[in-house]
Amino acid sequence: MSDQPVDSARQPGAMSGRDPHEPHWTVTRLELFFDLVSVVAMGQAVEGLHHAIIGGHVLEGVAGYAAAFFAIWWAWVNWTWFSSAFDNDDTIYRISAFVQMFGALVLAAGVARAFEGDFGIAVGGYAVMRLALAGQWLRAAATNPGMRPMALRFAAGIAGVQILWIARLAVPGVWAGVAFVLLCLVEMVIPWWAERERITPWHPRHIAERYMLFSVIVLGGTVFTSMIEVSSGVTAGAPFLMMILVGVSGLAVVCSMWWLYNARPAPRLLYDNRQAFIWSYGHYFVFASIAAFGAGFAAIVDLKIGPLSDFPVMAVRWAVAIPVALFLISVWFVHIRPHRPRSAHSASYLVAAPLILLVVFTPTPLELTALIMIGTVFATELTRGDP
Repeated sequence: MSDQPVDSARQPGAMSGRDPHEPHWTVTRLELFFDLVSVVAMGQAVEGLHHAIIGGHVLEGVAGYAAAFFAIWWAWVNWTWFSSAFDNDDTIYRISAFVQMFGALVLAAGVARAFEGDFGIAVGGYAVMRLALAGQWLRAAATNPGMRPMALRFAAGIAGVQILWIARLAVPGVWAGVAFVLLCLVEMVIPWWAERERITPWHPRHIAERYMLFSVIVLGGTVFTSMIEVSSGVTAGAPFLMMILVGVSGLAVVCSMWWLYNARPAPRLLYDNRQAFIWSYGHYFVFASIAAFGAGFAAIVDLKIGPLSDFPVMAVRWAVAIPVALFLISVWFVHIRPHRPRSAHSASYLVAAPLILLVVFTPTPLELTALIMIGTVFATELTRGDP
């Protein structure tokens, strides 16, 4: 992977649209840097979910995790699609990307408080990320007369909803949760509204590569979490062979996730704008489930080390099974279903998901989940020839 050279026809500071059919378009180093920072921020949400699980505050933890993950993921999605259409790699563009990274880290710093109901810092970080992107849309509007109405709608929509996010901080009680859901829906409607007359010139293969590499980085973060937890278990005096089995099982699940995610090509799904929206939005559940498995794995290690009398054993087991089952369903929905495979291939995903949910009633949910995931990989390979 290497940085794309700037088109010599572009003037410094111009945000001319890229050619969506440009050959040899690869992910840039700046994009990878942005991805890494985003995953670091997501790690704070995973840590918060882990602590909520072992503390017995599962519902609050899931709500906090879903909210924090959405904010980081949505900012990443918007910048990813913008950069696929308007990346001119000039100084202002790079600084804007760095400002958004700073916003992601501020958001991450506020995640712990967000889990306690204080969203002030998190909203501030989110606003920094989003307003920096709105500025880029204004640049695109200034130098692209044909795309100006669309770019201005993006800038106005992004900036306008930030005012509502800040106003939400004053909303009390349960209505704050309702307002959060409504504002998330407004955020996701903005691209549909902005592109109602003309779509941005994003590159299908580039977008598919961005999402694939982001999945790899999220999986890598889960592997890192697993390694740290297993090491902590050994240090705490847990039996070494037991920790090895736990570590191997966790790695098997993560490797199976990688295999299943990459079972079908994605670029061909992105030439239709409606399908591209569904594909992109569906990835919230793909990425969130991968990262959430890291929290469940950490809780399983805590359980193996030696549970307290009031340790939420069933909650920990569900924390492993639900993310993996959700991953299978969401990958099937965004990656497999659109290819219209025969029933045998779809069944590999759709049968494995409920089986994994059943393993919570066994004493070895992680190990059995790993075996089911390995079996699912074999099943998908046996039916790989299905169209």
